[in-house]
Amino acid sequence: MTTDGQQVRVGVDIGGTFTDIAMEIGAQLHSTKVLTDYAFPENAIVKGIGQVCEAAGIPLSQIDLIIHGTTLATNALIERRGARTALITTKGFRDVIEMRTESRFEQYDLNIVLPAPLVPRDSRFVLDERIGPDGTVLKPLDDAEVDALCDRIIAAGYESVAIGLIHSYLNAGHERRVRDALLRKAPDLAVSISAEVSPQMREFQRFNTVCANAFVKPLMASYLNRLVGRLKEAGTDCPVFMIHSGGGIISVESAIEFPVRLLESGPAGGAIFAADVATSYGIDQVVSYDMGGTTAKICLIEGQVPKTSKTFEVARTWRFKKGSGMPISIPVIEMVEIGAGGGSIATVDNMRQIRVGPHSAGSEPGPACYGRGGDKPTVTDADLVLGRLDPDAFAGGKMKLDAAASAKALDGELAQRLGIDNATAAYGIGEMVDENMSNAARMHAVENGKELGDFTMIAFGGAAPLHASRLCEKLAIDTLLIPPGAGVGSAIGFLRAPFGFESVRSAYSRLSAFDADAINAVIRDLSDEATTFARRGTGGGELDLECTAYMRYVGQGWEVPVPIEVRAYAAEDGAGFRALFDECYERFFGRVIDGLDVEIVSWSLRATSQVPPPKRVTRTSRAQPAPVAGKRRLFDAHQGRFNEASVVERMAMKPGDWVAGPAVITERETSTIVTASRDAILQADGCLLLAAKAAV
Repeated sequence: MTTDGQQVRVGVDIGGTFTDIAMEIGAQLHSTKVLTDYAFPENAIVKGIGQVCEAAGIPLSQIDLIIHGTTLATNALIERRGARTALITTKGFRDVIEMRTESRFEQYDLNIVLPAPLVPRDSRFVLDERIGPDGTVLKPLDDAEVDALCDRIIAAGYESVAIGLIHSYLNAGHERRVRDALLRKAPDLAVSISAEVSPQMREFQRFNTVCANAFVKPLMASYLNRLVGRLKEAGTDCPVFMIHSGGGIISVESAIEFPVRLLESGPAGGAIFAADVATSYGIDQVVSYDMGGTTAKICLIEGQVPKTSKTFEVARTWRFKKGSGMPISIPVIEMVEIGAGGGSIATVDNMRQIRVGPHSAGSEPGPACYGRGGDKPTVTDADLVLGRLDPDAFAGGKMKLDAAASAKALDGELAQRLGIDNATAAYGIGEMVDENMSNAARMHAVENGKELGDFTMIAFGGAAPLHASRLCEKLAIDTLLIPPGAGVGSAIGFLRAPFGFESVRSAYSRLSAFDADAINAVIRDLSDEATTFARRGTGGGELDLECTAYMRYVGQGWEVPVPIEVRAYAAEDGAGFRALFDECYERFFGRVIDGLDVEIVSWSLRATSQVPPPKRVTRTSRAQPAPVAGKRRLFDAHQGRFNEASVVERMAMKPGDWVAGPAVITERETSTIVTASRDAILQADGCLLLAAKAAV
């Protein structure tokens, strides 16, 4: 805390290319971007925090709170760079994670290759036990068999063990006994049980989730412990918290125990950031667009709340097609992710077509223009050639870009092979990236029954403001907002997130035999678990509880989420549950089905701290022209030509200042491209409002 009593809070987001730091001191924001250190990611964090503290004129010891999000766990799964892991499961279920659900993500491809299981077959072990579908013990554990298996696994030198027994979400006794037996013999062994990681039905998803947790657990424990140690050495002894994929904040201890909850933690911060901006403006329909150095993410936000799910896929192997990845059953902010960031590499395929991603140059060696040894053309190189970036002012002038290196990479890998000039090659890269993202956004919207033309786009991340105007043109979106600090948007979003935890559990019941006592017990258990984790960060603060019952007609394969009150229920409340289900089902599908019973399959309960709402902002109309700092040749993709564009410094603009496209609005961490079809107006809160000229 500063000498005048202002709290100092820091958000840290590790991405595939840059590590973003955002520090808030009261209403002041200080931020920076540093290249990610792959070998020791904590080094970039300490370096970046040191830079913002120096800019703010305070020592590290005055930091009160650090909130951290990272893609390290996701990258470890994608690259299969985790611990040597064993899986213990029920006899007869050894191959569940390899057989998957037998669905085909490409139905007519006779040569389809399914993703390899995270744990190979020779590392999967079985026990001759069985829990029934009602939770009763059909075949008890044999202690001698358990001891022999534990000795075998320990002798084989496994670093981590996942335990997933059939129906353990109803009765976790056998899983806990196996874990206890392992830890008695090897106290330092990392052990994960599915009854705690993902206590939900559907064994493939549950087994896969506990395997993923075990696979990254030693890696994340080592990293987080090193991070806390390095921060103390650097001079700060403040608490460190982690953002999880559901958008809440948990303690480092909880993150070490359940690192699978950290998947998609960075993108979750971005969605929270966009939701906060949407609340300020009172916008109910928003599509958030987050593009960094490695990937781009799109999320739908309705009623100022990001869309959520209890399952998602990581490491999709078939052009990001649903079903081709690794399913993870944890609460998550739902978004579509495309392998297209500033560092994404462009190639020419056998059909002489330009392809971009999913491979990225990352920060090591980085795009060719970074001058760090990269020689492949990337999106950043294309943006430089098209005039979207200033080679002398990148990253606030801390990094000089090599335009000649970009031209050489584009010429050798694309232009010569296609018989075109470098500018056309760069144009092709940009259009391919923007078309891929617009297609993904349309698909995501259609899957949710939405038309994006009615939405407002909120764009952030180092590369998103460079591409957002063109993306809005493709999607027929009239209004685009670029918030202040957009270049480090996810890190700022961490500072807007509540402390919270979401507990999930499968607990089957039918409404025709409504059992109020059983339902009350489930809600009570979920509430106790969620509040225990959430209060590790809030102390004794007040928490908001939100409960969801996942319900369906008997015989259906998938459920509809139905929000319910957190309270004690009585036998006569069964009719109320049916009315809530009918309302939600009709909203999704347009009609209810008469004569069918309804069943509750699973539950989730979210406990969150109370966060003060942001101040409401009134839209500012244009008042006076923005001061123009210079001119630059800028390529306009819609017109297919270079234009003379105005260059405006964002820090020099005042509310009401406006500039007509084509223009480039520069700032420390990114630049906003205003296409020829749009005007930009600075709003009272510092947001840039880019609107189609006909809509201004």
